[in-house]
Amino acid sequence: MIIKTGALALSLLATSVMAAVTEQEAAQLGSTLTPVGAEKAGNADGSIPAWDGGLKPGAAPVDAKGFLGDPFKDEKPLFTITAANAEQYKDKLTPGQLAMFKRYPETYKIPVYPTHRTAWSPSNIYDAAKQSATGVELVSDGNGLGNFSASRYYAFPIPKNGVEVYWNHVTRYRGENIHRWAVQAVPQVDGAYTVVETEDRNSFPQFTDGVNAEEAKNVLYYYIFAVNAPARLAGTVSMAHETIDQVKDPRKAWTYNAGQRRVRRAPQLAYDAPGLASDGMRTSDNADMMNGSPDRYDWKLIGKKEIYIPYNNYKLQSPSLKYADIVKPGHINQDLTRYELHRVWHVQATLKPGERHIYAKRDMYFDEDTWVMAEVDHYDGRGQIWRVGENYTYNHYDKGLNAPAAQGFYDLIAGRYIVAAMSNESKLAPQYGVRTKMSEFTPAALRNAGIR
Repeated sequence: MIIKTGALALSLLATSVMAAVTEQEAAQLGSTLTPVGAEKAGNADGSIPAWDGGLKPGAAPVDAKGFLGDPFKDEKPLFTITAANAEQYKDKLTPGQLAMFKRYPETYKIPVYPTHRTAWSPSNIYDAAKQSATGVELVSDGNGLGNFSASRYYAFPIPKNGVEVYWNHVTRYRGENIHRWAVQAVPQVDGAYTVVETEDRNSFPQFTDGVNAEEAKNVLYYYIFAVNAPARLAGTVSMAHETIDQVKDPRKAWTYNAGQRRVRRAPQLAYDAPGLASDGMRTSDNADMMNGSPDRYDWKLIGKKEIYIPYNNYKLQSPSLKYADIVKPGHINQDLTRYELHRVWHVQATLKPGERHIYAKRDMYFDEDTWVMAEVDHYDGRGQIWRVGENYTYNHYDKGLNAPAAQGFYDLIAGRYIVAAMSNESKLAPQYGVRTKMSEFTPAALRNAGIR
């Protein structure tokens, strides 16, 4: 499907790396396109409104712990899609969503609300996106970025192919350094589960003291992920230095095993290695829906389309909810979710001949306003949909970023799923703008973090 994006006609070729964006094309950022590359205009029937700058600070009360109030708390669904009427809406649903209706016909539903284009970012991020548009280029056959360290955000706000869309997801603005307390759960088929308490920190070189400037040119961020409970898992910690070109300089990763009290290099913390404390329900590169090097896949940009995606899920991130309210058999409690009609970039990643990964194909849908991957269908080697990923996000109107209230990966064969990134019962909401030191992201620091 070839789609015209405003006045910009994009020839969407599967694998070719095209010429850089011209100054004339980049001039559309902030005019016919939003500063990060979405269409400013609404759609033909008005069901998707024009972007008017997003939802700004003060849109609703923020509590003492940092949890956001819901600016749309009084809205009711326009309609609800169920297994009984899904056929009527199939042109605005993903194959994965349709598969969920078939797998869980009695309980899976999609409540559709009015569309609000709430995304915004600080002006310096918009400036960085414009700088990226004409300066950043693909290197290493599309598996790395050249000229990126100066701008550091939204590598390709006017993408020309599928891998550039993926790079926008990877390089999107996430706020400054993040400290988050969250939980994940992997329910059994009957809904029984154990809460796994996690703590993670995400630090970016530009906001980290003591960083070697030359080494940091190929570092996107530093990351630590620790398991604090239950007792049998507590003290397990992983750390990664996420590189920009992972073909040239692979991700550096370490783990601390509480039982052995040892820090080890962990090159296996990538691709389809099992995710930490996930009971095998997600891969390492399923964190953040997908992360890491794109090198094992061939990328194809299918085009743009309108679909119903999780959006503005302020209710789902509310501290008034308990995890037991959210985690249910088969899938999370869909009554607590909110879906809206948005334009997305549809990208397919197909495993290259000779490469290995448990997912033979990934069908991905990226929100045009935030570049966040909202939906992803994972196919097995037989060509069947295996796992469906849904990203229940909200736009943080005080910080100008997009964040997950939860992320779910649903195994259609096993009838089980993992839901992660929930912070409802945490002592604090995710914290942004935390100043960090490079010494906090060393193997020695990892050993200290894992002591229990």
